[in-house]
Amino acid sequence: MDFLPVIVLVSTFIFFIVIGTPIAWSIGISTLLTMIVSIPVFDSFTTIAQRMATSLDSFTLIAIPFFILSGNLMTHGGIANRLIDFAKTIIGSFPGGLALINIISAILMGSIAGSAMASASAMGSILGPEMEKQGYSKEYGVAVNITSATLGLIIPPSNILIVYSLASGGLSIAALFLAGYIPGIITGVFLMIVASFWAKKKGYKTFKRSTLREFFTSFVSAFPSLLLLFIIIGGIISGIFTATEASAVAVLYTFILGFIYREIKWKNIPIILLDSIKTSSIVMLLIATSISMSWIMSYENIPENLSNFLLGFSDNKFIILLIINIFILFIGVFMDITPAVLIFTPIFLPIVEDLGIHPIQFGIMLVLNLCIGLCTPPVGSVLFVGIGIAKTSIEKVIKPLMPFFIAMILGLFLITIIPSLTLFLPKIFELI
Repeated sequence: MDFLPVIVLVSTFIFFIVIGTPIAWSIGISTLLTMIVSIPVFDSFTTIAQRMATSLDSFTLIAIPFFILSGNLMTHGGIANRLIDFAKTIIGSFPGGLALINIISAILMGSIAGSAMASASAMGSILGPEMEKQGYSKEYGVAVNITSATLGLIIPPSNILIVYSLASGGLSIAALFLAGYIPGIITGVFLMIVASFWAKKKGYKTFKRSTLREFFTSFVSAFPSLLLLFIIIGGIISGIFTATEASAVAVLYTFILGFIYREIKWKNIPIILLDSIKTSSIVMLLIATSISMSWIMSYENIPENLSNFLLGFSDNKFIILLIINIFILFIGVFMDITPAVLIFTPIFLPIVEDLGIHPIQFGIMLVLNLCIGLCTPPVGSVLFVGIGIAKTSIEKVIKPLMPFFIAMILGLFLITIIPSLTLFLPKIFELI
């Protein structure tokens, strides 16, 4: 094995990250420099251009900008307030009621909007001040908000699961979507247990028990928003439409819903469209550069050599999975979730398949693992959204975050050792 390309790839990527270069450019430049030492210079420029262009030539990828647009429409369409009111009638009277409302609302909002940052922003803006009025510490509210918001990336519809489908060679998106439900709910329950225990210990206030009339009223108000989940997932599983077509349906539905709720005005449409275009452009650039990096690593046989090393180290699949999980946890601290999925799926997927691990299970494990990284410095995007809205600092948030990290890691541990948690629903619907 020639170590020079590996050294160039790793060292240049770390260098550009350290000096503050945007992640997409860091990946692209380090990939180009590695190509230059691996293949002729002129071919390097041609190859990276070809790889970036062909990586985006995918019908499946069209779903991502559509889901981003539908998420923005829902964020501006008054969805968050209705989900919060509905969650309040269900669990507001439990210990740590507001924290539990935050968790359930953030999970629902994250899954409907398909964006952890959108969920953290909406819940932080609405519930953050309310939690402070009720005596909750600001930093505790941030910890609850950002960790629960990431679970929307596990519970479908999820853009990152579409990205994983692409990186894994075309796994069924419907199967991945179904596989995310049980792990996402279990991890959410762990977060709620931590939040309830903490709130009880601190003596935080609870709401009075809601009446049946209040529950019914809030449910009717939130029902059109919740219905989107059934339309999208039901349509995909039943074969009525593909994930890409489902994303277009989601845009049409949320557009109409925003006007029904009278939260979206015609003057807001250009702003929503521009924001969606910016976000989609960033995601697509990340995908293009990340797939190019995956190609050069395959060209240098890095995945194969790493696979041989790990399988030579131990033949116990749980030991290998532990090593992979620790490595991904470390990577998630320094790399955003989209490039991490695209770069490391081709490396680790062949290894886990050799161990008899289903790629669907590995995909959910990988995404949940990287969700933890979204809540950690120095590049945790959801963390910075949460502390920015709450106007606090990372140093103050780290301590209340730790119990929630433990809850997420416990969820990750169960998903890793119990395959049926991810494979049960796809098998029921005969998708695997």
